[in-house]
Amino acid sequence: MSRYSALIIVALIFIGGVFFWSTGSLAQIAAILAGLLTLLGLSDLVQRRHTLWRNYPLLSRIRWLAEEMRPFLRSYIVESETEGRPFNHEDRAMIYRRAKDVTSVEPFGSHLDMDRPPYEWLAHSMAAVHCDETDPRVMVGAPGTAQPYSASVLNISAMSYGALGAHAIEALSTGAKRGGFYHDTGEGGVSRFHRKGGGDLVWEIGSGYFGCRAPDGTFDAERFKDVASDPQIKMIEIKLSQGAKPGHGGVLPGAKVTHAIAEARGIEVGQTCISPPGHSAFSTPTEMMEFVAKLRELSGGKPVGAKFAVGNRWEVLALCKAMLATGVRLDFMVVDGGEGGTGAAPAEFLDHVGAPLRQGLILTRNALVGTGLKDEIRLACSGKQISAFAIASSMALGADWVNTARGFMFSLGCIQSLNCHNNTCPTGIATSDPSRQHGLDVSDKAVRVANFQRNTVKALMEVVGAAGCKHPGELTPRHIMHRVTEDIARPADEAYDLLARGQLLSDAEGTHLASEWAMAQADSFKPASR
Repeated sequence: MSRYSALIIVALIFIGGVFFWSTGSLAQIAAILAGLLTLLGLSDLVQRRHTLWRNYPLLSRIRWLAEEMRPFLRSYIVESETEGRPFNHEDRAMIYRRAKDVTSVEPFGSHLDMDRPPYEWLAHSMAAVHCDETDPRVMVGAPGTAQPYSASVLNISAMSYGALGAHAIEALSTGAKRGGFYHDTGEGGVSRFHRKGGGDLVWEIGSGYFGCRAPDGTFDAERFKDVASDPQIKMIEIKLSQGAKPGHGGVLPGAKVTHAIAEARGIEVGQTCISPPGHSAFSTPTEMMEFVAKLRELSGGKPVGAKFAVGNRWEVLALCKAMLATGVRLDFMVVDGGEGGTGAAPAEFLDHVGAPLRQGLILTRNALVGTGLKDEIRLACSGKQISAFAIASSMALGADWVNTARGFMFSLGCIQSLNCHNNTCPTGIATSDPSRQHGLDVSDKAVRVANFQRNTVKALMEVVGAAGCKHPGELTPRHIMHRVTEDIARPADEAYDLLARGQLLSDAEGTHLASEWAMAQADSFKPASR
């Protein structure tokens, strides 16, 4: 009978409350509450969906309550400063403070275990300098690009309208305008809320071709030309894959396609829309370069790049071979790490598909440097890039700039409740629910977005100055020390196999990429047989 003890107790309280009803409000309140719980317990006994509820009425409900409260309890009570995932408390607190424009210094010492790999540190210089530059920028545009773009070293990574609510998108774009950096639209198209904020936009085009989509789901050149003519759009980014779920398509149910989403994506209201895993506008590296040239022409000469998570290494090398064969260059490449986030993805994709950022960045850096293309093509990266050191280390290893999505979500007020996929985001960011979005004040959050970017770049320049450099672009792999074991640490140029300029063209067989280089084909993403 102990299994039913909770139900028996509340039933007895209910009976007692009814018996003493006339004695006052306390008995009445007890009777009402106990009565409701008794009804709940009786419903547990007769329902058939949950075995625990049926065997332990009321008592087993504690498990469900504990499951709901578990993220909160771990985040705010159980975890140490550096234990949390995906982002720990120390990282989140740093972003919040920078967004609020208050000091982000720490007292008493580091919380990190410096004696264990994979700890890294910056090799500072005895001839450290003060950097007067507060807004370092990178010019993007391969030779012949008619409208090159001067990009900040820290920008907002891809987040679509629909995944984020209207207020969040507008606040991000307004903050980007205020701070002079760009906002990647995500593959959901250029919405009215992106435009309303006024910030520089990078239009991301995925396999669904939202915003430039024909009725049959293929690429529509005229629609693309019309949207790309907007002066607010500074660059075009072809999304090949994203770190959180590379090679995974998507379905947007018709019930979620509102007027505003339909307008941005170029589809009908209420129409279920499919994003296939791959593009239909091209199927080989050479065809992709032809598509790049087409987009550049249709956009009036705006920079065109590609974003991808690294999977098969020969495919990245195949892109380089196609650029060498066709003479067409991507203006930029963005490597998205496997630790990147998204609103919803299968656990297998989050945990085990796609290379982590460091490995993907180094592979792409080697591909560009080894083929002599790095001087013409800018390289960017994204994936948990929220601190000045993370940015500095990525730039030292080949990146020209860095994007972050979740960093800017935290600056909007995200509390990592992990409800992005439920449409119940408590901060009104990752939800389309108007009542939840109402709490997000656009003007206030836009200031915080700009503050976070400015203060992070300021911290970056302090790190750069400590290394004896004047610009982040001067950082080299030797500036980053990598702990290989507890007793051995090496500079990154020794810890990683980094290729010399043109080495794949002059001595591919002498490199660790010899096999993949031989497999790479300009006219196919499939590996050549050896």
